[in-house]
Amino acid sequence: MIGFIKKDLAMIKSNFKLLGILIIVYTIMGLMGKMDISFILPFMCVMIMISSFSYDNYNKWDAYSISLPNGRKNSVKSKYITTILLTLIVSIITTLLSFAISYVNNKTINYEQILVTMLGVIFGTLLVLTFMYPIIYKFGVEKARIGIFLLVFGIVIIGSLLANYIDLSNVLKFLSFLEDYLIIILIMVAIIMVYVSYKISEKIFIKKEF
Repeated sequence: MIGFIKKDLAMIKSNFKLLGILIIVYTIMGLMGKMDISFILPFMCVMIMISSFSYDNYNKWDAYSISLPNGRKNSVKSKYITTILLTLIVSIITTLLSFAISYVNNKTINYEQILVTMLGVIFGTLLVLTFMYPIIYKFGVEKARIGIFLLVFGIVIIGSLLANYIDLSNVLKFLSFLEDYLIIILIMVAIIMVYVSYKISEKIFIKKEF
């Protein structure tokens, strides 16, 4: 398992410099008040990890990995673990930078707002992961990008249609009721959806022929 994780990290190592540059650029823009750095950096981790699927395909890694002990399961598991670790590390860095930017710009730090925002960003990043990875394992990176675009487009359309028939005031009341338990609920939901996504990806990859 550790070897698979090291392999994924080695394959995306060249992207770490780009990520470091983006962190510096977005921090400067945040200090200038031109953007909120909370959202984009954690999502970049998923995008970087998606590139590792292309590397695997180019180097025919999957065909080789299945010859290793528990190769199929470890290959899938390492993708999820590496992505989650990168997301958490970058989210911690982003949170600390947000604290610093808030203090420099406003001479005060709104800890609660920043932490809640980052929790939402992490949840959103994991949500993207749970949808994208099974699709990638099923159809490959190129076809998955088209499928993901259609999926996001469909969600937006369905959300817009539902908004016309759902009383948003009731939704807001319900969310207000859950506010005290929101963090626990998000963590539990994130764990469940990542686990389900992982099991689906594992099942797809185990049955896949090379």
